[in-house]
Amino acid sequence: MNRKHIIVLISWIAVILWMFLIFNLSSQVADESDKLSKGITEIVIKTVEKVEPRVDFDISRFNHIVRKNAHFFAYLALGIFVMNAMRRSGRYGYKSVVLVLLICILYAISDEVHQLFVPGRGPGVKDVLIDSAGASVGTLVHLGMSRIKKKVMIRT
Repeated sequence: MNRKHIIVLISWIAVILWMFLIFNLSSQVADESDKLSKGITEIVIKTVEKVEPRVDFDISRFNHIVRKNAHFFAYLALGIFVMNAMRRSGRYGYKSVVLVLLICILYAISDEVHQLFVPGRGPGVKDVLIDSAGASVGTLVHLGMSRIKKKVMIRT
């Protein structure tokens, strides 16, 4: 196996590991998941209060925002990972972008279906839309960074 094949393999392993992380987070029962997001919310609030002590938060609303941002950023990273693996595999062009988005969106749908079987959790169409938006932004970030890298390489 040559160096290129190893890089392709590592890229796809990164995709699978990230999907596994998403699956594990989705496997948390509702109380466990809520405890994790509330812990993150508290850290954010304490940090903001250090900068601006007079800020008043609606903690439950802010926690909801943290939870939805977690969806967005998890799938933004997935979009970057899948786009990277696709490119490393030698797939370019419009069709490869569509395939990346299709992989991410189908995974988002399967993840929501998976939550049907997790106590206290359930599927959400809104979550699939947020996940899809994150994957789309991740794909665009990868494309943008690739373009910038290409321009820098040409100049040097």
